Amino acid sequence: MKHFWAISIVLFCVIKSYSQQGILQGYVFFENNQPALAASIVVKDTNLKKEGTAGVKGDFKIKNIPYGTYLLEITSLNAKPFTQKITINQPITNLYPVLESTDLQELQEVLVKTETDKRRKETQGFSVTLIDTEEARTRNIQTNELLNNAVGVKLRQNGGLGSQVQYSLNGLSGSSVSIFINGIPISMYGSSFNLNSIPPALIEDIEVYKGVVPGHLADDALGGVINVILKKGTKSNLNASVSYGSFNTFQSNVNGLYRLNKSGFTVKASGFYNYSDNDYKISGPTIVDIGLGGRETRITARRFHDAYRSVGGILQVGYTNVSWADQFFVGLTGSDDYKEVQHGAFVTKIPYKGRFLESDALLANLTYQKKDLLVKGLDVNVNGLIGQRNRVVNDTVAQAYSWTGDRAIDFQGNEFEYTWGSQQEGGPTLLHINRKVASIRSGLSYAFNQDNRILVNHVYSGLDRVDEDRWLSTLENSLAQSSNLYKNIYSLSYELDLFEDRWKLNAFGKHYRQKVENIKPEFNEDRTQIVEEVFTSNKNYNGYGFATSYAIRDDLMVLLSAERAIRLPSENEVFGDAGDNTIPNLTVQPEISENVNLGFRLGKYTYKKHEISLSTNLFSRRIKDLIGLPANAEELGENDEQVQFDNFNEETNSRGFEAQVQYTYNNNLDINFNVSKLRLKTQNRRGQTVDIPNTPLFTMNTAVRYSIKNFLQKKARLELFYNHYFTDEFSYQLAQGSNVSGLDAFLIPTQFVHDFGFSYAFPKQDVVLSFDIKNIFNADAFDNRSVQKPGRAFYLKLNYFINKF
Repeated sequence: MKHFWAISIVLFCVIKSYSQQGILQGYVFFENNQPALAASIVVKDTNLKKEGTAGVKGDFKIKNIPYGTYLLEITSLNAKPFTQKITINQPITNLYPVLESTDLQELQEVLVKTETDKRRKETQGFSVTLIDTEEARTRNIQTNELLNNAVGVKLRQNGGLGSQVQYSLNGLSGSSVSIFINGIPISMYGSSFNLNSIPPALIEDIEVYKGVVPGHLADDALGGVINVILKKGTKSNLNASVSYGSFNTFQSNVNGLYRLNKSGFTVKASGFYNYSDNDYKISGPTIVDIGLGGRETRITARRFHDAYRSVGGILQVGYTNVSWADQFFVGLTGSDDYKEVQHGAFVTKIPYKGRFLESDALLANLTYQKKDLLVKGLDVNVNGLIGQRNRVVNDTVAQAYSWTGDRAIDFQGNEFEYTWGSQQEGGPTLLHINRKVASIRSGLSYAFNQDNRILVNHVYSGLDRVDEDRWLSTLENSLAQSSNLYKNIYSLSYELDLFEDRWKLNAFGKHYRQKVENIKPEFNEDRTQIVEEVFTSNKNYNGYGFATSYAIRDDLMVLLSAERAIRLPSENEVFGDAGDNTIPNLTVQPEISENVNLGFRLGKYTYKKHEISLSTNLFSRRIKDLIGLPANAEELGENDEQVQFDNFNEETNSRGFEAQVQYTYNNNLDINFNVSKLRLKTQNRRGQTVDIPNTPLFTMNTAVRYSIKNFLQKKARLELFYNHYFTDEFSYQLAQGSNVSGLDAFLIPTQFVHDFGFSYAFPKQDVVLSFDIKNIFNADAFDNRSVQKPGRAFYLKLNYFINKF
């Protein structure tokens, strides 16, 4: 009887423990914060084994686990095995394990046929290019150069490091293309924090949407969007790099993350410093030495007043992968830069020396992301910033200089000064442009099931600007103007997947609102009192579109997208910016376009060690009121120092195609070739159809990478790189009639530019040394108007990584 009661008590305890059961759920992530799709999850002890698989978002749920202590094992082809002891002692236990990726060499040999995040974006129906920055992090490559390699993307840069940059997507450029950092317009950060200064090491991915922009980005980009996603990893790490090269160019950056695994408390910090003299050689019809009697001698000269310096950093503190947030950060972004100005909007025969720009910004930022907030399928995403950015235009030197770098002389051989007292006509200036800025992007999505999802998004951007010239008297400065620009964009999207994800549809609508205010005090006619001239504009517009794709076979997909797109004028187009040599145009109108893309994706096709994939896209843009420089500019010449944005009065049409071929052999050799050809037409004042000026219409890019494993040392890796850029000739002057005599002077010649480089990763993969030669054959290269880019240049870079500490 005694044994009976003992056995009964034991059985009761066992039955009781098994009668109490719990659920283990959560998300599995890789260290770069990407979901570990299809990861295998096992909960086991000596008597029990339960299994599960991570879903598309990395989500998992294992039910009916008796209370107790177990061993959790997670395996994935893309990560090292993960094990952890867990205790189930409550109805629901949440867990957010982070997997450590395998070495790059191992990853290159893994073929995973699952729909990754990259694959999902590429198959939604949009014309999109996704750029991976992994390779560039170890090389002397700027973020802008990565973009210039992408199909349909053309970089438009006014010179060397730190010079003004525009991005062309299928021929549309300037403010027609929006740039985001984590969904926030890059214009909010100011000129001192841009893609020229952000090193690839700080960037996770770059998304390039052309023509049709998805609703979740909720922006007024008519030509397309470039969305830069900064690193979001949750694994403690540190990375630093330093490089030095031609034209006294020095660049360095450091970024790191530290996370307390138990609490999820995370600190992220990054910083960069860039400097260059930009003293490269240039030549051309305006690079002359003017001697006695005004005699002009063409020379090859070095730029002597074009130095650039930038410094900046980001500090964020918060929590990652906790029950109430996947990502929560508050932080500060600060930056400062200095840029000397060698000439005006065009390269003139008399250069500047003494004109320079200074910029700074200090911004507070907020990030919050949570999947399955309150209920499964409800996702929230918020990014915002608020702060101030400032710019100073300093031009108080009256002495004139020649392209030789010496003082310029007049007809009699005497050194002279400008009668207006500054380098740029208009008189001396110490113009301070102070801006208070704020922007917030919020998104809410709800997945009814795996095939239906609805998204609501909103973005607000506000700017209060005051211009004050401290060279002027206190009385004159009391007439300083203030300018305000506010923008709200709302979007509603619906996503549908049918036929086992073979057919996908994304339909969206957008509502745009923009308010412009400009207050300009001035004296009345008899100069007895100050009156305010007030300009106010408050307008709203509607747009809509869709994107769809259909997989005819696993290796053949058709993509179609269309949008009625609105592009609201930007701050510089409306209010001008003396630092960029632009003057105001308060009446400039929004651009409205009907955009269509039709694309095909073929592959990957695999044969033994060979892989090849092809993609192509046909596009059409029918644009009303295109904003450019300026519409009928027959008077625009190379002596113009300032320009004004204006609308092209006639309809502008852009049609063309782009194609890309990617080939891989044995995961060691990669070849990427792309081509883009387009027509961008408008009518001049005589009613004739002509090309839009200053726009390359035919480009080709080739990129080759070859990897040699175990080079010199076991587990070491040597990678060789080659890039080729072709740009067909184009004119930066609008044709005004059938008589084209003299237009050759405004023609940018055909360009062939070749780059070569290599990187060597030491066995522990913690040190990488790289060397690059840019523009090997020292070819003349141009992007905008007659502004020449650097010739042959050499750069050496050292990278250091700590992935565990």
